Amino acid sequence: MKLLAEMFTIAPANKDHRVAIRCAIGVFVPLITLVLLDRLDLAIFASFGAFTGIYGRGEMHRKRLFIQVRAGSLMLVVILLASLFARAVQAGGLSGAAGTWLQVMATTVVAGACSLVIARWRHRPAGSLFHIFAFAAIASIPNQPPLWQCMLAAVLTTAFCLLVGLSSRVLRSRRTPWEMPEPARLTAKEQQAAWLEAVGYLVAAGLAGTLATLAGQWLGFGHNYWAMVAAVVPLVGRTTRHRISRGVQRIIGTVLGLVLLAGIIALNPAPWQMVLVVAICQFGAELFIARQYVLAQIFVTPLALVSTLLVAPAAPGILLRDRIVETVIGAAVGIAVVLAPSAWARLRR
Repeated sequence: MKLLAEMFTIAPANKDHRVAIRCAIGVFVPLITLVLLDRLDLAIFASFGAFTGIYGRGEMHRKRLFIQVRAGSLMLVVILLASLFARAVQAGGLSGAAGTWLQVMATTVVAGACSLVIARWRHRPAGSLFHIFAFAAIASIPNQPPLWQCMLAAVLTTAFCLLVGLSSRVLRSRRTPWEMPEPARLTAKEQQAAWLEAVGYLVAAGLAGTLATLAGQWLGFGHNYWAMVAAVVPLVGRTTRHRISRGVQRIIGTVLGLVLLAGIIALNPAPWQMVLVVAICQFGAELFIARQYVLAQIFVTPLALVSTLLVAPAAPGILLRDRIVETVIGAAVGIAVVLAPSAWARLRR
C-alpha cells in the first residue's frame, strides 16, 4: 500500500514551470520553422537536438551552459552515428530482419556507452534513455534526407536551446553569478557504480530489444526500440522499491497517455497543430517529470508518438498497439533486471 501511495503522490513544485517553458520553446520554434519551410522530414533531427534543453534544470547560468554544451554535443554524436548507421545498412543491402537485429545490437552499445558518459559527467537526468530513443528512432528511418541537412537541423536546434537556456540573463533580476563550481571527481566507489550501471543498461536494453524483436516477428509488432527505452526506466532510482515503482508507473502512464493520444488523433490535426501538441506535451512532461512520473508519462506518450507521426505517418491503431505492447515488455524486463541481483544473492544464501 505504501508503494501504491508513493506512485500517486505529487512532490512539491520547485520552479518546474521555468524549465517546462524553456523546453517547450526549444522544441516549438524549430519544429514550426520546419513546418513553414515544408521540411517535416527533418523534424526528428530537430526534436532530438531539442533534448539539450532538459539538462541543467536548476543550475546557475554558466554551469547550465557548460552542462548543456556537453549534453548537446553527446546527442549530436548519437544523431550522427544513427544517421550513418541507417545509410550503412541501406547501402549494405541487408534484409529487413538482419538490419533490425543489427540495430538492436548497435542501440544496446549506445545504451551502455552513453550511460557511462552521463554518469561520469554527473548529468541529470541520469542514464541513456534519450540517447537510446534518438539512436534507434533515427537509425530505423529509411531514405533519409542528405546528411548535412539532418545535422544542420540538429545543430541549429541545439544552438537555439543553448540560447534559450541563457535567455533569462536578459532580466537583471534573474541573472545568476557567472561562476562555475569546481567539478567534483568521481570516487572509486562512484566509478565502480557507474560501470555497474552501464552493464545494467546493456543487459536491460539488449534483452528488451531481443524479446521485442522476437515478439514482433512472431506477432507482427514493430518499434522494438520502445521496449528498449522502457526497459531502462526502472534503472534510475534511489532504492529498489523506487525503481520498481518507476517501471509500473511507466506502464500506467503510457496507457493513460494513449487514451489522450487517441483523442488527439481523432481530431485529425494539421501539421502546425501537431507541432503545437508536441510543445504542450513537452511543457507538461517537464512540469511533472521530477514530481509525479505517471502524470509526466501521460504527456510523454503523445509527445513521442506525435513526433513519430510528423516524420513517418502510420496507421494510428498500429502505433497505439505497438506502444503499449512494447512498453509492457520493456518495463517488465527493466524490473527483472533491477530485482535480479537481490534474487541471486538470496539464492546463493
